[in-house]
Amino acid sequence: MKVGEVTTPRLRHSVVEAGTGEPLLLLHGFTGAKEDFADFVDGFADRGWHVLAPDLRGHGASDHPPAEGDYSLRTFADDAWALVDELGWASFHLLGHSMGGMVAQLVALDAPERLHSLVLMDTAPGAVEGVDPDLAALAVAVAREEGMARLADLYATVDTGPPAPSDARVRAERPGYVEFADRKLRSSSPAMYAAMATELLAADDRADRLAGLGVRTLVVVGDEDVDFVGPSERLAAAIPGAELAVITGAAHSPQFENPDRWWKVVSGFLGAGVSAS
Repeated sequence: MKVGEVTTPRLRHSVVEAGTGEPLLLLHGFTGAKEDFADFVDGFADRGWHVLAPDLRGHGASDHPPAEGDYSLRTFADDAWALVDELGWASFHLLGHSMGGMVAQLVALDAPERLHSLVLMDTAPGAVEGVDPDLAALAVAVAREEGMARLADLYATVDTGPPAPSDARVRAERPGYVEFADRKLRSSSPAMYAAMATELLAADDRADRLAGLGVRTLVVVGDEDVDFVGPSERLAAAIPGAELAVITGAAHSPQFENPDRWWKVVSGFLGAGVSAS
């Protein structure tokens, strides 16, 4: 695995990349990072993939355009197309996590003929559910007025209820995991945070459009990810022929919370798609 950059006419992306062969693009979630997939990049490469995981705009070490108008699900999807075109990928496999899964849905709807397979992980076909609107509005105001460092400090003091058991376990047992999550939040653009925290709570529902999607699809969700199990079931029901895999002992990031099971499910699905293509 190597860390590098891919510059398109739209943006400079920091990326992790490995391997040759079948192209596979991995899109992280809101305030996530390319390193969310770092544990598996070499594993994918060893199985014959050319895998690329970028920091999305406004995240990590990629460019941080300054205005809130520079960020939307549509903009992220257009960035993804610019990336794959810059890489010369005529067709590819795509995995999107959480917000990245919403972006992946738009990418798939844009040009389904260019996708060999699609993995939608802990995501939804429309607006995010289960979020306290008052707390979300406060977070947006703090990001806009005081920046991400202040918002990260505030998050550390706000009681949002007990974490999912698997998330609590990873936080307790994986060295550096809590600091990693904090670092991702602090390195996010405040304009991105404000724009996307607003859009994600009011996004249009895509279920009707996805009902016509002709792409081989896997929907993955952790069984403890209570706000996304129902939406994931709706996604799997909406997309013709989609498979649904519920990962036990996992919450919103099953690649960390139950990595062995996640890897078996996802790599098995993607590998079968390569064999069939």
